[in-house]
Amino acid sequence: MKATEIRNYFNYINGEWTASSTGDVKESINPANTHEIVGYYQHSSLDDLNKAVSGAKEAQKQWKKLSGSARGDYLFKAASILERRLDEIAETMTREMGKTFPEAKGETARGAAILRYYAGEGMRSVGEVIPSTDSSALMFTTRVPLGVVGVITPWNFPVAIPIWKMAPALIYGNTVVLKPASETAVTCAKVIECFVEAGLPAGVINMLTGPGSVIGQGLAQHPDVDGITFTGSNGVGKRIGQAALARGAKYQLEMGGKNPVIVENDADLDLAVEATISGGLRSTGQKCTATSRVIVQREVYEPFKERMLQKLQEITVGDGMKEGTWMGPCANESQLETVVSYIQKGIEEGAALIFGGKRLQGPGYENGFFVEPTVFENVASNMTIAQEEIFGPVLALMKADSIEEALALANDVEYGLSASIFTTNISRMLAFINEMDAGLIRINAESAGVEMQAPFGGMKQSSSHSREQGRAAIEFFTSIKTVFIK
Repeated sequence: MKATEIRNYFNYINGEWTASSTGDVKESINPANTHEIVGYYQHSSLDDLNKAVSGAKEAQKQWKKLSGSARGDYLFKAASILERRLDEIAETMTREMGKTFPEAKGETARGAAILRYYAGEGMRSVGEVIPSTDSSALMFTTRVPLGVVGVITPWNFPVAIPIWKMAPALIYGNTVVLKPASETAVTCAKVIECFVEAGLPAGVINMLTGPGSVIGQGLAQHPDVDGITFTGSNGVGKRIGQAALARGAKYQLEMGGKNPVIVENDADLDLAVEATISGGLRSTGQKCTATSRVIVQREVYEPFKERMLQKLQEITVGDGMKEGTWMGPCANESQLETVVSYIQKGIEEGAALIFGGKRLQGPGYENGFFVEPTVFENVASNMTIAQEEIFGPVLALMKADSIEEALALANDVEYGLSASIFTTNISRMLAFINEMDAGLIRINAESAGVEMQAPFGGMKQSSSHSREQGRAAIEFFTSIKTVFIK
């Protein structure tokens, strides 16, 4: 099937593609050209959710009894199918949420790699032997699945994030009910098609689309959902966490970031400029790990700024499917309006706009949600654009006279997801590693990105303090059972 075919995408519930009980569907549109419909997705109800959870609960009884290697075989098959359909799914992603086609291809390939990584988890240790004080006894630990896991995912990584949540949930013996972001419902449906083709038993994986206030909150409150893993905004995340906590369900929240880059006076400025632009503006700044604040030591501030402004001139904004496009549109109209409002707030609060700052219009832009890459300087730490997550291509430049001042500025926000520093000085690197309040620390590399085999998560208001990806995922998706044999 070609990515350009417009059709109705159904919910996948208990082994069947089904229309929602409401009979209502919504359009998914291309943010680069709002006249183009990518497909139609279901506007589901609590009745649909109840069916999905019921199917997942029943399926989990047998799924958990399979060996880890048997469950892993399904993930291996899904990875191969995803890889075979890579271009099609990547094109759908670009047309549905706007990131460039090369970025979408990279993300889809990453999804296949994540599946293979967790398929291998089925053959790894799930416990340890512990010496008992009773010499005639055997004591050890093992791990058991939670049961039914609700997965709520955002639109900015519509392949990678659902997979990095679903794959560990499945390999450890849980069944899944997935609620993807409506903006990328078509892309997610195509990912689920890969699991279906891989032959997963009915009910093991379920997907339904619809409003977060109904389906997302319904998952958090459902008595038969044993765990909730969520990535999205802080406000929604806290409501999800509170609902899960109220009934004693396990929850995992990955939320916002206001990620800093520190550029020291001994830094490779060309490398720092390249990484700042890539980390801050690729995917139109719509990454939770995107660079937002750029804290530059005063004596190299001007040369850094000049090199960055020169490089920004080379950025091509446009339709992500067109060759040569470096940055696509905002994912939807609401996000565009949010970005534009923050730019206006920066101007009103006295920051100096030195690059971009406007919505792009005219030929090629008239039907899309395009905004220019934007840079402010003279940004004080208490300004809105230095404190709140913008989730768009906006950089705030700040000056510091020392590593101590730079770290104080970097930590002066409620978030703590990722952070990077550019320096060749080992003592500054160590100070940054030790003093930076962030879950992901990167040295001489952009703030965005984490490898799939490494734990990922934030501090402060960025996270519920759990970790995703790598072996760390086992901590959320399982419970430890201690066994004593006499």
